[in-house]
Amino acid sequence: MKLGHAWVGRIDSPSYAQAGRILEAIAPATCRSDPPQARWAHRLAALLSIAATLLSSCAQPQLAATPAPVVLHLAGSTSMQPLLRDLAAAYSERYPYVSFDFAEMGSTAGLEALRRGNADLALVSRELAPEEELDAQSGERPLAYTVIALDGIAVIVNERNPLRSLGQPELRKVLTAQVTDWADLGTPAGEITVVSREDGSATRTVFEELVMNGRPVTPMAIIMPGSQAVRDYVAAHEGAIGYVSIGYLGQGLAALAIEAVQPQGESIEDGSCPLTRPFLLVTLPNPSSAVTAFVQFAQSVAAQAIVRRTYAGASSSIRR
Repeated sequence: MKLGHAWVGRIDSPSYAQAGRILEAIAPATCRSDPPQARWAHRLAALLSIAATLLSSCAQPQLAATPAPVVLHLAGSTSMQPLLRDLAAAYSERYPYVSFDFAEMGSTAGLEALRRGNADLALVSRELAPEEELDAQSGERPLAYTVIALDGIAVIVNERNPLRSLGQPELRKVLTAQVTDWADLGTPAGEITVVSREDGSATRTVFEELVMNGRPVTPMAIIMPGSQAVRDYVAAHEGAIGYVSIGYLGQGLAALAIEAVQPQGESIEDGSCPLTRPFLLVTLPNPSSAVTAFVQFAQSVAAQAIVRRTYAGASSSIRR
């Protein structure tokens, strides 16, 4: 065959001597009694087979090294827990090697945990105070923060209470114990039980600023250590009234319209809700790459879609 003669002529040349020895080594022993042209064909086939195998193995996708496990420690606002747990679950689904540890302790305590190095992120459900945002002596910013959502504070009563709306003046009278019976508000008679939050709670700070004009609620109020505790107490006591993030609304409760506006995502978005505050993720000035990645995720389109299931998005504005 011309093709066979062509290959033999090329392989027999001195420049292919080494190739010949390699082919001789890999050629099947059973082929050595064959005519030279057949032996070269067998050798070439063997060489091509080995080359194909090597190329195939090189083309196989290489498995990436599994990243080391990461645990992010989040501390602070109890009001932010429902949202942050949803965001954390979505993030861990994308990055299974990242898990989260939550410490519910209030916004102010969360900031302290961050400063002491006991948290990677502080959850703060209020605006930072001037002294928190800027160090008066050094002029430096000791903290960095990102707004991830806007929340509404809902005034809640037991679902069996027929009251569904209050003006702010009437609400202040209730919370300062100037009005102590539900009959004075046009509902069946019964003692009003005010439920409030503890000192250091951002929800209490914002509520007293926006509703109470800086005055505290009655000292006779029942003090609860977290949003869930307020929610549970009001749901279990027909005469109770309290305030929580809209993320804690649900069965057993009725949210009052304040100045005829219901606290919900739409009214926060359009600025008509009178009781609105930001949800902040707060870090130290130079956070780790893992912290930075989660903060960036919280601002992403996917995360903001989760936010808007209940709250207003981070791009909304707060009316003061």
